[in-house]
Amino acid sequence: MKTIAQISIALAVGLTSASLTFANDAHHHATDARSSESVAAMSEGVVRKVDKENGEITIRHGELKNLGMQPMTMVFRIKDVAMLDLAKVGDKISFVAENSGGQLTVTQLEIQK
Repeated sequence: MKTIAQISIALAVGLTSASLTFANDAHHHATDARSSESVAAMSEGVVRKVDKENGEITIRHGELKNLGMQPMTMVFRIKDVAMLDLAKVGDKISFVAENSGGQLTVTQLEIQK
């Protein structure tokens, strides 16, 4: 009977250890996925119009993977109007667009050189 108790304890310890290892691995994969997600959210485009008065920018863009959108030209709201001072028509850009309260909004913008 003592042997059965020892085996039961050993199994319990082993299963607990395996569960903790699995949970730790899952956490690392989730963290890696979030880092990859930020990079994947960057899209390429060309500025077609800058509308500072209305806080909007028109971009001809490639696929927006984070939003599941195909390439097209469209108008976006801009999170920080100061970003519009950086962009001019014809600039090649990298940007992040997010669906913010039902409005597609550019949250990051970088001019390509």
